[in-house]
Amino acid sequence: MLISDELRRKILADRSLGAGNVVHRLPEYGRSLDEQVLWLDGTWQSPAGDYPEVLTLGELHEVVETYAGFYHQAGVRAKDAVAIVSTSITDFAVNLMALTSLGAVASLVSAHMPAEVRREYIRRQQVTGIMTREPWHKGLLTHVDDDPGPKFVAMQSDVTPAHRAHLPAKFPFRHTRVDPILISHSSGTTGIPKSAYHTHETLFHGALSRLSDGQDCSTRKRLLALPGHHVSAMSNTLLGLLLGAPVVHYTDPSGKAVLDGIEKHRPAIVFGFTHTFAEMAAEDLTDRDLSSVAAFYASGDAAHLVHIKKLLAKGRSPYTGRDLKQHIMPGAIFIDMFGSTEMGYVLFDYVHRIGGENVGRCIGRPMRFAEAVALSEDGEVLPPGEVGRLGVRSKSLTPGFWNDNVRWHQQWLGGYFLTGDLVYRDPGNTFYHLDRTSDAIRSKDGWVFSAYTEELLLSEYAEIHDVTVVGLADEGVRFGWEDEGVAETYALVTLTADAPSPEDPTAWINAALAKHGLPEVAGAVIVSDDKIPVGITGKVLKRIVREQAGALVEGCR
Repeated sequence: MLISDELRRKILADRSLGAGNVVHRLPEYGRSLDEQVLWLDGTWQSPAGDYPEVLTLGELHEVVETYAGFYHQAGVRAKDAVAIVSTSITDFAVNLMALTSLGAVASLVSAHMPAEVRREYIRRQQVTGIMTREPWHKGLLTHVDDDPGPKFVAMQSDVTPAHRAHLPAKFPFRHTRVDPILISHSSGTTGIPKSAYHTHETLFHGALSRLSDGQDCSTRKRLLALPGHHVSAMSNTLLGLLLGAPVVHYTDPSGKAVLDGIEKHRPAIVFGFTHTFAEMAAEDLTDRDLSSVAAFYASGDAAHLVHIKKLLAKGRSPYTGRDLKQHIMPGAIFIDMFGSTEMGYVLFDYVHRIGGENVGRCIGRPMRFAEAVALSEDGEVLPPGEVGRLGVRSKSLTPGFWNDNVRWHQQWLGGYFLTGDLVYRDPGNTFYHLDRTSDAIRSKDGWVFSAYTEELLLSEYAEIHDVTVVGLADEGVRFGWEDEGVAETYALVTLTADAPSPEDPTAWINAALAKHGLPEVAGAVIVSDDKIPVGITGKVLKRIVREQAGALVEGCR
């Protein structure tokens, strides 16, 4: 089910529409205030003190106005930044819509961020206020000693229905395309996260471009199991509201929880980060009812093909037959979407389906509204087949890092924004992701691209649940893509539940690598899941793994 051509044209003709005012534009498109639009997961407490399961458009308007009244009374004005510290996707969405209705900026901060990192991250932004809940409120009170300090450190429970009376005389705020509305942080895999901000235009440019092409127009129910602080969670919430698609907020991204959510809510589309789908694939899916699902949408880094294939067999998806009629075929499609906080929207996607050409590490072609290249170290565009840095251009790209111009300018080369990834492209301009620049390993036998190597090992051995490839070198030796040092490579392997442990893990791993002509590892060890640290968005923190790996591989060295 797609939106009507009439509504699509009306949306695209609305020059005032952007990410900062979606909820306020919906009545202009004839949407009823009695329409149920947002299903909740019990993590958000309303100003009335209850935990609603669903909100109508009218109730959502009332909530947004109530929060906006609270912020206006607290002294928040246009262009002020307010930090929202939580884990609930609904917390982030409601506060974002309220702050943007005042022309202010919502800085979305995951409460999972380590406390000392979070404190420095917020301090650098010089926020006007902080909104949070227990158990993080007490720790955040230390920000009142910042210079300059915030005007308030409030809790969600401080917002009451009475605050709706404190809206400004002119409401909602009228945005221009360059007005900032949101700050979202990167995963922090390399230290203090980057604070990428987005504007009224950039956060919605990709979605509206796709809409103009007749893409991403589905009005079917969508479940969002995305990290609430991430731009993907907010842009997909706003897009769902715009399309009239029922939106289900799901804060718990674990594989089992999302499977439970699918069976409860019966969505046609499921959004998540790659680790969520990896965990889903590791579950016993035999008796799971995923028949409602037509498509899995994976955001962030490229997903591993072995996990994708396990999910393709579930669900069912529509297709147009030779009779030019719509039919339903067994198996969902899996859309591997490659993007980042800074990109504002996914810039690549690759569709996997049963019987289709499913290629590991393939991220597809750039979307029409974006340009992508593989760059040499001096900023030259590389020809097909050569590995280089991924550089992108798009109107959806963040205009900068909040209060951090130095890091922003350091991330450009040859007129392209560097995503921090290593790729190559084929003659058809299809791109393949090999690794993060920070995770590539220079070894004595040549380059080891950790993500590519992990993909191969997962495809070779069904017994492997997950694997992390890291480099180890003497103290002070740097061996990444930008460095000249050399490291030894090790594989930390997690096995599936019933798989026997190989007698010689190193020989077992090297047999697969040698088969494909890849550099062998110096050692491999079998570890449990809890030995591999992950970050805010579920990504493996290879920086920390490298610090801890020495003890784990001691018997191999």
